[in-house]
Amino acid sequence: MKKVKWGVLSTAGIAQQQLIPAILRSENAELIAIASRGEKSKEVANAFDIPKAYTSYQQLIEDPEIEAVYIPLPNKLHKEWVIKAAEHKKHILCEKPAALNGSELKEMIDVTEEHDVKFMEGFMYQFHPQHEKVKQLIKSGMIGDVAFMRASFSFLLNDAETNIRMSAELGGGSLNDIGCYALHSIRNILDEEPVKVYASAKKDSKYKVDTNVAGVLTFDSGVEASFDCSFNAIGRNAYEVIGSKGSIEVTSAYRPDVNENGQGVIRLKKDNGEVEEFTIAGDQYKLEVEHFSEAISKQIDPLYTKEKIINNMKVLESCFQSIDSGHSVLIK
Repeated sequence: MKKVKWGVLSTAGIAQQQLIPAILRSENAELIAIASRGEKSKEVANAFDIPKAYTSYQQLIEDPEIEAVYIPLPNKLHKEWVIKAAEHKKHILCEKPAALNGSELKEMIDVTEEHDVKFMEGFMYQFHPQHEKVKQLIKSGMIGDVAFMRASFSFLLNDAETNIRMSAELGGGSLNDIGCYALHSIRNILDEEPVKVYASAKKDSKYKVDTNVAGVLTFDSGVEASFDCSFNAIGRNAYEVIGSKGSIEVTSAYRPDVNENGQGVIRLKKDNGEVEEFTIAGDQYKLEVEHFSEAISKQIDPLYTKEKIINNMKVLESCFQSIDSGHSVLIK
């Protein structure tokens, strides 16, 4: 099997802890290079036995052997390096959120299309098989007609002074960092786009970023969904779909990888009081890498299309508009 040759643009923690190991585990990808702004790339290359270590991002994207790059840079830098990578004919897996606003994202997508490269936003959770099981349960009528969905993602952030998540300049904040997962999962599971959102936020007085956000999405079908995210709460990463005959709860919706064998648990509650549990294992980061590599090798679009990336950005941007205005916002 031909393996897609990858480079990693940064020695960020998410790269070292998740994506580099995932590429090394994958069947159809090969990690051949890593870059940093300085000498740290050499240290990381030695640790993971990566053949090439570059001391600038530009050097890596100029390497003609590299076919795909993974970009885990701070959110503010995504646009610059997605565009530069595309101009050098590299396919791009970029950490979420892909951009800070819709106009940035349009410019990025235009360049990737101009240079005919694949572009995907790194919502790794969606590749875990537990979510397809949830969709099957809903489709089979196990919970009747869907009425409501809620999604939550939070953790206690204790290192505000050194954590880029607390940098307004770099595009930090809880909504960009983890709230985007909740929004994405609601759209993904319901397979419908919201038409209106109301959101409110608590902002840190020192760092000027949102640390708590909560909101409600409204859909044309009549379904409503709530979401919340926080840097100030105990760790949660779950969603629940409530129907006329029961409910489905996913208890490790976004980070089942922290469980043994990447196991996710789905809890189906029926109207007769019966509870049924499904335990489903999956290596979501590996599956993400393999899916994108397959799209490159077969010259097909990833299942997470550019249109879906744009739609998620519309919702995210509308949330910020609602927070700023204090009113509901129509999503256009």
